[in-house]
Amino acid sequence: MLVNQLSVFMENKEGRLEQVLETLAEGNININSLSLAEATDYGMLRMMVSDPEAGKKALKEKGFMARLTPVLAVDVADEVGQLQVVLTKIKQAGINIEYVYSMKAGGDDGATIIIRTSDLEKTQEVLKA
Repeated sequence: MLVNQLSVFMENKEGRLEQVLETLAEGNININSLSLAEATDYGMLRMMVSDPEAGKKALKEKGFMARLTPVLAVDVADEVGQLQVVLTKIKQAGINIEYVYSMKAGGDDGATIIIRTSDLEKTQEVLKA
């Protein structure tokens, strides 16, 4: 399923992550999953949140560089090797995987994998087949 991820480009300095989280909490926006990739001076925070549009707006009002990024949310069984099965199908279709992170669903029913690829529409077709 195609969904919007909230992406925040931020300085890699003490307290910045806390400011993002505080801003979202003040807006009553729940974070379902996040991934933080850092470099020397900057980091990229990627999040699945309860209201991406409101989250983007709240963060921009506080001076953060925030945007919505389309990604795929793929449900998989919580079993050994399931991530590999999904990623192998994408690779065999010649699609580049830009990044992946996961969210554990409540209970033992499974997990959701968040995937950004070079061709989201083709990736959806491959995974539906």
